[in-house]
Amino acid sequence: MVTAVRHLGPNWYASVMGTAAVATAGAGLPLHLPGLRTACTAVWALSLALLVALLGARALHWTHHRDQARAHLLDPATAPFYGCLAMALSAVGGGALTVGRDWIGTGAAVALDAVLFTAGTVLGLTAAVAVPYLMAVRHRIEPSQATPVWLLPLVAPMVSAALGPLLVPHLPPGQAQETLLLACFAMFGLSLLGTLLMLPLVFARLVAGGPLPLALTPTLFLVLGPLGQSTTAVGMFADVAPGVVPASYSQGFGVLAVLYGVPVMGFALLWFGLATAHVLRARRHGMGFAMTWWAFTFPVGTCVTGAAALARHTGLVVYGWISVGLYLVLVGAWAVAAVCTVRGLFSGALLAGPRTAPVVPRPVTGRTTSGAVR
Repeated sequence: MVTAVRHLGPNWYASVMGTAAVATAGAGLPLHLPGLRTACTAVWALSLALLVALLGARALHWTHHRDQARAHLLDPATAPFYGCLAMALSAVGGGALTVGRDWIGTGAAVALDAVLFTAGTVLGLTAAVAVPYLMAVRHRIEPSQATPVWLLPLVAPMVSAALGPLLVPHLPPGQAQETLLLACFAMFGLSLLGTLLMLPLVFARLVAGGPLPLALTPTLFLVLGPLGQSTTAVGMFADVAPGVVPASYSQGFGVLAVLYGVPVMGFALLWFGLATAHVLRARRHGMGFAMTWWAFTFPVGTCVTGAAALARHTGLVVYGWISVGLYLVLVGAWAVAAVCTVRGLFSGALLAGPRTAPVVPRPVTGRTTSGAVR
């Protein structure tokens, strides 16, 4: 077991995020299907079990393979995935209050969410500072290396911003509720501005440098994360603001939910089409399964909750249908990623170390007696 986790990186937390997204996004759909909520609760329980298992495995990784853990931090392709740990904690915590309370009770759900939200927020804010710092000071990065993975540590505070309002009604009225709500609004701002700084680098790399490598192509869907999650966040602010902040602020949050959410969701749908076109191209060129396929899950889940929030605040049926359509995509992507991951675990391929390139003999040149090179 100790040897098996040597190459278990922080990117594995994406599987927890994607599983939790299936649960919370399904529970927020603007429709009521028999058995849907029970199924979502079961999926949330699975995400909690996955989180516990991964925390244990990663603890073994750090205990017995510290050299590899430090190498991950110093690798510009791996370090941004530390944002996934924060998002996994917050996502499972938010799921506890969204659907998990049906099985464990409201009191236990609030306690679990409070612990996971606090830990996820602290780790998310730390990653949002530490990873860009390492990228600037310790990593050696060329502009051609830019990928959407760089967004991960910056999106983590946005996940906390979107899920923190779930705890607001469970705090004492007054200062405590308003402080948490405005703290979530602050995290919304810092994550959004950080994303606006990083996203142009990613887009410039895509346009000027050509398509991403096949294995990284699914990461284009990560751009949907800050778009869908920020739309979800402003909708959540508007939901809980009445009675928590002054009436003028409460009305402002309601306006923001629509005036911000509508254009951002429009851009998210545009990017969804662009990313899908790139993935189809990569698939035609032989793209096989990798853990990056989990990028098809959580980011799409944020767009489901974002569209559902717009359906609540605009009353437009079209956003409800968009959320349902995207949820079907989410469930399909999650099923494929989950099956392929389980298959890769049993075969040992996903936990194997990186392959070393074969040594190619250097070409030897010689000259004939006539002086010709052969």
